[in-house]
Amino acid sequence: MGDVNYQDARVLVVDDNEMNRDILARRLSRIGLKVDTAEDGNTGLDKILTGEYNLIMLDIMMPDIDGIEVLKRTREFFSKTELPVIMATAKDEGADLAEALSLGANDYVTKPLDFKVVRARVDNVLGYTQAANELTLANERMRSDLEAAARVQQSLLPDEHVDVEGAEFMWHYRPCDELAGDGLNVFKCDDENVAMYVMDVSGHGVAAALLSVSVTHHLSQLIGSSDESAQCDMTADNVVSPAWLASNLNALFPMQSVGRHYFTFVYGVLNVKTRQFCFVSAGSPGPLVVHADGTSEVHDVPAVPIGMFPDSEYVDTVIQLQQGDRLYLHSDGLYEERHPETREEFGRTRMQQALSAAAGDPFIVSLDNLLQSVIDWHGSEALSDDVAVMAVSVKG
Repeated sequence: MGDVNYQDARVLVVDDNEMNRDILARRLSRIGLKVDTAEDGNTGLDKILTGEYNLIMLDIMMPDIDGIEVLKRTREFFSKTELPVIMATAKDEGADLAEALSLGANDYVTKPLDFKVVRARVDNVLGYTQAANELTLANERMRSDLEAAARVQQSLLPDEHVDVEGAEFMWHYRPCDELAGDGLNVFKCDDENVAMYVMDVSGHGVAAALLSVSVTHHLSQLIGSSDESAQCDMTADNVVSPAWLASNLNALFPMQSVGRHYFTFVYGVLNVKTRQFCFVSAGSPGPLVVHADGTSEVHDVPAVPIGMFPDSEYVDTVIQLQQGDRLYLHSDGLYEERHPETREEFGRTRMQQALSAAAGDPFIVSLDNLLQSVIDWHGSEALSDDVAVMAVSVKG
């Protein structure tokens, strides 16, 4: 194999026959390999355990400890891909050869040695292990990159405590893989108004996560817009209309130009003094309101997800909240989890029931109970979709 790299490959030849050992060592050296030798099993094993070799050429029949025992001990420390072993055997040693292969030998050659065959076996074994090592390194780099990307996503999440007089905010964010397509945030617009959103990009993995980060970046720019068209009667001065935001995001992220991805989006602004919540919903589950007495309602506003159609229209909707109300914005990952046996979805009705049942409990308990109810229903904490929940409790 012409693509096998001999430059840094080091081989140990273990054989008690001096002539066989020296001939094989010289032939392997001529093709560019660095070669050491060992005249018996004990010496060979001592050298093997130094971890300095990329390949072992190991004779089966030796007087002190044979090649089978050396192989067995070698495999206690090195796997087949970490340190390949090619056994050298006589034609009549079939039983020993079968045992060697079962114990983790990578390949074998028969005596008298045909060096063309030896080289072919060496090329195959080294080529495979080099490719496996390169794949391992690539996977480690990819894992490192994914962990770095996940840290970037985490850095875009809101602070643990959002200090706003008149309301208490909590959130929960759980990706089902290293990276998530879901996103959420909450931030003060001014002393009276607090904006919050939850979005859910279609699909999973790197592409969905990159789009989620890009949307977050553009959203922060749009929120600070001074464009007169961004204002509406339902929000305060210098607070952009949620529907205007959705329309602009729809223009910025057509699914044809972002890998056929689209995203659902619910964004709203809460005035903590009037307790009015002005929001837009673009293909997202509508806000869920739980009152202090345990009654609840869902405020669905049918609309097309962002990026799906260029001429989609979005409207602002206002909810009048009361003291003691709890408002929940969420992605669909919560209620679409399925029971492992019946395959039935958890469903929004169960979600409402869980939150209504906790209306008299501390705010944090209501969210924890909901998440635990979904996990119990699913039968595992490893949920099948990303989960993003933004919640606010209206105070007096």
